[in-house]
Amino acid sequence: MAFTVNIYYTGIGGNAKKFAEEMQSSGLVDRIRAEKGNLRYDYFLPLDDPETVLLIDAWQDEEALDAHHKSPMMKEIAALREKYRLKMRVQKFREMTKE
Repeated sequence: MAFTVNIYYTGIGGNAKKFAEEMQSSGLVDRIRAEKGNLRYDYFLPLDDPETVLLIDAWQDEEALDAHHKSPMMKEIAALREKYRLKMRVQKFREMTKE
């Protein structure tokens, strides 16, 4: 069952935005989007919080996300998160199905 994960990255001095920009410029975003089961991977800037970036990340199923979490890309993402000294807040939403 498909689901969406919202990840709020928060830092200081514009670091959250710099993190998202480096994720894109490094090619990590494109590589994640190309992973089997990835449905969406997009960054947004909240208008009322300039020190936060929102990542909306959607996956086909838990197996796809588990494979992503086991990939070498996770070390690259963690290193960037550490480089920019970001805190994370995560929310997970399941797709509702009509019967």
